[in-house]
Amino acid sequence: QVQLVESGGGLVQPGGSLRLSCVPSGIAVDYYAIGWVRQAPGKEREGVSWIRKSDNGTNYADSVKGRFTIARDNDRTTVYLQMNNLKPEDPAVYHCAIRVAPAHYYSDNDKYDYWGQGTQVTVSS
Repeated sequence: QVQLVESGGGLVQPGGSLRLSCVPSGIAVDYYAIGWVRQAPGKEREGVSWIRKSDNGTNYADSVKGRFTIARDNDRTTVYLQMNNLKPEDPAVYHCAIRVAPAHYYSDNDKYDYWGQGTQVTVSS
């Protein structure tokens, strides 16, 4: 029932920027936070960033702090991930994801309940 449609990925030079967007729809259950999880072949899944529905509180993986910013549009529907200073370790499929509970419910920041099909981010080298 939940649909999360991501866009904005692409090819970028090291040090460049991309802005990902996520348009959620069909949210059939209460959710606590929406954010981004990335998955690269041969690498562990990594929770990138979350923004809390109730008050827009955010968190970030240590690997992206200071470079990535998560935000909601003014209509409080579209969610963005502004990615600056992209590095060779950032390429992955970036999935918009939903959490239905506070962070302490999850064993790590990479855990989630629903995610979308993802958008590919590639950093040239």
